Amino acid sequence: MEHVSAAIVLDAQGVVTGWSEGAQRLTGRTAEEAVGRPARELLAEDPPLADGAAPNGTVVLRHRDGSTVPADLTASPVLGEDGAPAGYVVTARQPGDPEPTLAERAFQQASMSMSVFDTEQRYLRLNGAACQVMGVPEEVLLGRPFPETVEDAEHSQGFLRHLRQVAETGRPLRYESYTGAPALNREHAWTTDMWPVRDSSGRLIGTALAAFDSTEQYWARQRLALLNEAAATIGTTLDVVRTAEELIGVVVPRFADFASVDLFDWVLGAEEAPVLPGAEIALRRVAHGSGSEGTPEAAVRLGEVDFYPAFSPPARAIMAGRVILSQAGEPSFMRWVAERNARAPAGRRHRVGAHSMMAVPLRARGTTLGVAVAVRIRQPDDYGADDAVFAEELGSRAAVCIDNARRFARERTTALALQHNLLPRGLPGQAAVEVAHRYRPSGSQAGIGGDWFDVIPLSGGRVALVVGDVVGHGIPSSATMGRLCTAVRTLADVDLPPDELLTHLDDLVTHLAGDDTNEVAELGATCLYSVYDPVTRRLGLAAAGHPPPAVVLPDGTTQIIEISAGPPLGVGGLPFEAVEVELPEGSLVALYTDGLIEDRDRDIDHATAELCRALTAPAETLDALCDTVLKAVLPEDPSDDVALLLARTRALGADRIATWDVTPDPEHVAATRQAATEQLTAWGLDESAFVTELVVSELVTNAIRYGAPPIQLRLIRDRTLICEVSDGSSTSPHLRRAHAYDEGGRGLLLVAQLTQRWGSRQTGSGKTIWAEQPLPPG
Repeated sequence: MEHVSAAIVLDAQGVVTGWSEGAQRLTGRTAEEAVGRPARELLAEDPPLADGAAPNGTVVLRHRDGSTVPADLTASPVLGEDGAPAGYVVTARQPGDPEPTLAERAFQQASMSMSVFDTEQRYLRLNGAACQVMGVPEEVLLGRPFPETVEDAEHSQGFLRHLRQVAETGRPLRYESYTGAPALNREHAWTTDMWPVRDSSGRLIGTALAAFDSTEQYWARQRLALLNEAAATIGTTLDVVRTAEELIGVVVPRFADFASVDLFDWVLGAEEAPVLPGAEIALRRVAHGSGSEGTPEAAVRLGEVDFYPAFSPPARAIMAGRVILSQAGEPSFMRWVAERNARAPAGRRHRVGAHSMMAVPLRARGTTLGVAVAVRIRQPDDYGADDAVFAEELGSRAAVCIDNARRFARERTTALALQHNLLPRGLPGQAAVEVAHRYRPSGSQAGIGGDWFDVIPLSGGRVALVVGDVVGHGIPSSATMGRLCTAVRTLADVDLPPDELLTHLDDLVTHLAGDDTNEVAELGATCLYSVYDPVTRRLGLAAAGHPPPAVVLPDGTTQIIEISAGPPLGVGGLPFEAVEVELPEGSLVALYTDGLIEDRDRDIDHATAELCRALTAPAETLDALCDTVLKAVLPEDPSDDVALLLARTRALGADRIATWDVTPDPEHVAATRQAATEQLTAWGLDESAFVTELVVSELVTNAIRYGAPPIQLRLIRDRTLICEVSDGSSTSPHLRRAHAYDEGGRGLLLVAQLTQRWGSRQTGSGKTIWAEQPLPPG
């Protein structure tokens, strides 16, 4: 007879409850014929019983055909909940069995864990690797249900659930898990193939499995997933500290139990990188994190500067420019942990159990920015070479993001400083309007924009109110803004009308855009230029692609001035249109850049309505109203810069203005001069009479001699005493040096010497020559 081995499962009374294929081959009896019968009925002669239930030793089995079969029996008890035997697993082998076959040897010696179960998930066979994982010999497990051999945990239930699924469906499956094992001191990743086992007739008689330890592959996938997560989560803002915190969030707790990021101080400022020191290295802690609440492992508080000695892993990593691995037992590691523990609060050793550490230099574009440290305390595995490669890649990505944030912060600081230096700090004195202003740079990653505003005193007590916006962000836009701001002041000094001034400004921008230099931002700009005259109470304005101003009248009525915006500066070839409105004294004019009302997520009409409502809010001062408007209209995180200029109009009463029509005859100059002197007396300005007589005499004489009628003289008593002479000629006067024997040519030179400032401006009917002199004290 062929030598075979068999497995038989008995209950506590010795009744057969399980019957293997080997038992069928050994005795010729099927499972239906054997299961449910007492084991003694299968014997040809009575054997001695172990514990009165299961046979042991050499026995004689009765074959189904009536012959006898000698067999060596080994009975292993299966214990119940109370510890008493609940049954037995009996293995039978014929005496003189041959050496195991090649297949049996391959099964036993396989490097992967292999097991065979019956349809009730009871062990029938295990190889050596499976026994090593379970920590017990095969005899202890045979016949026992799988749940009795493992702890009652979620991963065990998942394993059993899949094992039953194979037995029920008869289909193979693959099951991946990350769990521990009874004989292993740490968790492993397992890839388990489960498949049904069938007899020669195709009937399912059990299940088999092979479990492969895929821990290395699992961690490789985890590291790749962390790198993908790092790409998505590190560098979401251009903030150095926030970027460091995002790095900590990626590595803790999955890759490290504690991690920290320390940077050089210059990374947090605007300075360039210094030469690395050779002794202790001073770094500032910007972020740390822990798997334990409160980060007890941290010996350095956030924001503090710590000095790293040359022996420490962080200092070695910075000096070497590569990842430094350090494990428990190494002198440098133990010295470093002891030094950290000595600084713990009240001497508590928070780092007990720390066994592996990795210091990663943060290098970007050839410059070392700082160091990141990762420590394992509760995770059992030490850092290895693969972890170092991963950490180097992760540190490199984080360092680039930190350097980008540093560069952005430096450029933003520079652009903001340039912006503040170019924008007016203290607005010049003038009496036409009361003004207040706000400039709010955005916090977006695009950087500081080119928004600007200005208040420019003009002749005749008038004032120019200007706002503008240069396309683009950063230093180039700020520089371009400065050039435009200077150009507007220069053109305003010529006293050009608003539409004509924008035409000249448009030519300038077109010229700048044609330059091949890199100094100019992506050119294109908008501008609103307006002029308010307190004498006539009229506001003239023109816009180049800029939002129109809002006006609040003294009765509380709010309106947007209807104006043709015109093309943005730099487009060229299209005209600008000026409009003029009369405003009651005490009107409020609001000029602003588009960042106040325009945003990708906002409706511009709704934002404009909010602006009009906010302008009518009660406020003690214009400064307070500026804050109220920004708070009411701006979103929490505006995406663009905002410039806001508020001006409350004033008016010069008739008692502060005197006007005379002048007959174009030199003989009438004396009478005109006398009328001006009498007006000064009426104003109590007799101290200014001498200079005023001279100015009136020279300007009126020049108008009669070189100008054209009609001629008019006007005196305005404002913060200064203003003398204006208008005539119908558009020819502008100019200073010239008179020779010794010239009879004329010295009039305007005397006017320039005796007055504070003088000039001329073109009008719709000719020109006006004006001169200002300070009022007497008191």
